[in-house]
Amino acid sequence: MSVFLQKQLLRPWVKPLLFVLCLLPFAWLLNGAVANTLGANPAEALLRKTGDWTLRFLCIVLAVTPLRQFFGLPVLARFRRMLGLYVFFYACLHLLCYAWFDMGLEWDDIVADIPKRPFILVGFLTWLLLTVLAATSPKFVLKALGGRRWQWLHRAVYVVVPLALLHFFWMRAGKNNFAEVALYAAILGLLMLWRVWQAMRPARARPA
Repeated sequence: MSVFLQKQLLRPWVKPLLFVLCLLPFAWLLNGAVANTLGANPAEALLRKTGDWTLRFLCIVLAVTPLRQFFGLPVLARFRRMLGLYVFFYACLHLLCYAWFDMGLEWDDIVADIPKRPFILVGFLTWLLLTVLAATSPKFVLKALGGRRWQWLHRAVYVVVPLALLHFFWMRAGKNNFAEVALYAAILGLLMLWRVWQAMRPARARPA
């Protein structure tokens, strides 16, 4: 079965299809904004949903390696960069919604607001780290930095995860809505614990 899936996922149309599928949440939100179907407060809905999709894609990216090893599908690694860039894409939309709807694109006010509110500061720091990861994702950067330094730099994702969860927690804390926070914390926590477990295993016991 894994051999069959491996062959199917190597087909040239799979990547373009995945690219389009990852754009569907954006298309849905854009259509909702144009058609005014996002509820009584469209601005808040866009801010909330873009944040939700950033977290969802972060979960998907971190799940690629465990799924690749569990199902014996090394081909999944070829989609990880694209999925990682979609994390950054939805994080940029989330930041844009804050800058536009909350702050009216008044850049002086935005600069003053970021250090003033802890959850905004944490969200901005998360976005900065994602920007570094996105900017260093191309293959030519990997070659320029060298594999070891590039891997060390991309371990910043382990900082992104708790910062993103903290930002999300503070976003929901105002409304005492912690069910989604607990769900994402459980998923991301398990994915991070899996990595810790893998790192602690003897090298010869790890899957290829």
